[in-house]
Amino acid sequence: MPHDTTRASELLTPPEVKLLARALTEWGGPAHCSDQLAYGMGFADRQNLLDECRRLRTALKSDTPLSPADWARTLLAAEIVFVSDLVGSGVEWPTTTGYDDAETLATLRSIQRKLSRTISPYYGSRPGS
Repeated sequence: MPHDTTRASELLTPPEVKLLARALTEWGGPAHCSDQLAYGMGFADRQNLLDECRRLRTALKSDTPLSPADWARTLLAAEIVFVSDLVGSGVEWPTTTGYDDAETLATLRSIQRKLSRTISPYYGSRPGS
């Protein structure tokens, strides 16, 4: 898998970066992840998801370059935490984040388009490190 790293500022707008960082924060709050789901998203287990979400948030905020696997894990974690009411924030998303659903969906679609080339090696597979 590719190992080139890319800064958030090279790919995304500041509001898009802010949304991803906020989504990663949800895993340490209202969202509840099993070890199995965390593994499927490319993390070792639930604790590793929480640890990596902190690292990824910091990297996004400081514009530290991320690997394609990190970008894939970040996007997948954001997608799941936004949509899923079983393991993510789901219907509570607007309350816990301050983002409304329509705004979030539009922003996530933009992020998906912009990251598509970076994360394409991971389509249909587990984002590994």
